[in-house]
Amino acid sequence: MSTRPRWGILATGGIARAMTGDLLLAGHTVTAVGSRRPEASQAFAAEFGIANAHGSYEALVADPEVDVVYVATPHSHHAANAILAIEAGKHVLVEKAFTLTQAEAQRVADAAEQAGVVVMEAMWTRFLPHMVRLREILASGILGEVRTVLADHTQALPTNPEHRLQNPELGGGALLDLGIYPVAFAVDVLGMPQGVHAHAALTPTGVDRQTAMILDYADGRQAVLHTALDTAGPNRAAVIGTEGSIEIDRTFYVPTSFTVRDRDWNEIERFESDVEGRGMQFQAAEMERRIAGEAASSLPLDETVAIMSLLDEVRRQIGVRYAADDA
Repeated sequence: MSTRPRWGILATGGIARAMTGDLLLAGHTVTAVGSRRPEASQAFAAEFGIANAHGSYEALVADPEVDVVYVATPHSHHAANAILAIEAGKHVLVEKAFTLTQAEAQRVADAAEQAGVVVMEAMWTRFLPHMVRLREILASGILGEVRTVLADHTQALPTNPEHRLQNPELGGGALLDLGIYPVAFAVDVLGMPQGVHAHAALTPTGVDRQTAMILDYADGRQAVLHTALDTAGPNRAAVIGTEGSIEIDRTFYVPTSFTVRDRDWNEIERFESDVEGRGMQFQAAEMERRIAGEAASSLPLDETVAIMSLLDEVRRQIGVRYAADDA
């Protein structure tokens, strides 16, 4: 391996473009891209100045000039694509939601352990500067006993029944595309819950249009979360403790600002983000640190697998099933 891991991009959609732009902006090395359509990979390579354009995912993961693969396909294909790269001996950064089910996530984790490679979920929010600072504030104890997390992620997205988001065969619905953000945020702050209560309204195609969740903890703490794919909401988050609170501005899961207040609503701290690009380079830096042998700073793989189990339970309660549930 070269001094710095060389990245290969698996798929050429919008999220792949955003990630590649941030990788290059931050000085990471991108050597290859792969698509099922040769013309798509060639156009992508030309746009970003990437040396190697492959006309299949198999060719991408076999490229000896690639050390780590970024999987940017729809999450219905994440498990298969990740395992393809793992079996080729590559480290893998997998877009979120990590997989469709906990069982798929565990198969990916087991494959990574057997192959001795690093696999991480691309939950980029975890590694943004404002989230790093938020965890420092929580560790300081200034909020007292943290009791509540509030978070929502709602967008007005395509309602065409043929769209990926409406298609259960492709893992459609609000939960895995959008709801993963507030769920992962709540787990980051409070840890894994002892239970969840979920209610949803479904689309005619059988995926969740909107879902509300309450995560319960043995000591009485709660997370109140909401997601929807056809209404644009505030997309804010808050952490509330006995001695103070943190309010994260819109949009909480991208580089943004927050305010820390005491219990009398006096401002203690105002944090402002100053980030170049979209901010996806921070997860790439974390991935490279793990490849170098450093311990996970946030979101270890076993937590990703546990979160997928939590999402499985939400889907069970709201009546959304995927073909992968029967695998």
